[in-house]
Amino acid sequence: MAVSPVPTLHFHVVGLVQGVWFRGWTRETARALGLVGWVRNMPDGSVAGQAQAPNDSEQGASEQGDTEQGRAALERFRQELQAGPPSARVDLVDAGYIDIPECFDGFTIRY
Repeated sequence: MAVSPVPTLHFHVVGLVQGVWFRGWTRETARALGLVGWVRNMPDGSVAGQAQAPNDSEQGASEQGDTEQGRAALERFRQELQAGPPSARVDLVDAGYIDIPECFDGFTIRY
């Protein structure tokens, strides 16, 4: 059985985003929007990650509206990344959609 690719928002955030609770805030924001994925600090001082709406087929959803809701949640998440938590300064958010065969379980901070 072939695995369907999962639309995934890949993001890279530049600015004062380490040491200011950006990863924790990102995890909480994603969870509040019903998203799954991960976030991690990068060696250059930036933060990167991936977010997905949970796989519709795993939830038994088959209506187009569920996919649209997932895409809307991902777009809202992208907007939230632009602002970041109060202690951060976001200079740039580079984000775009990719298809990957993996569906994440929960939203985690990777080290």
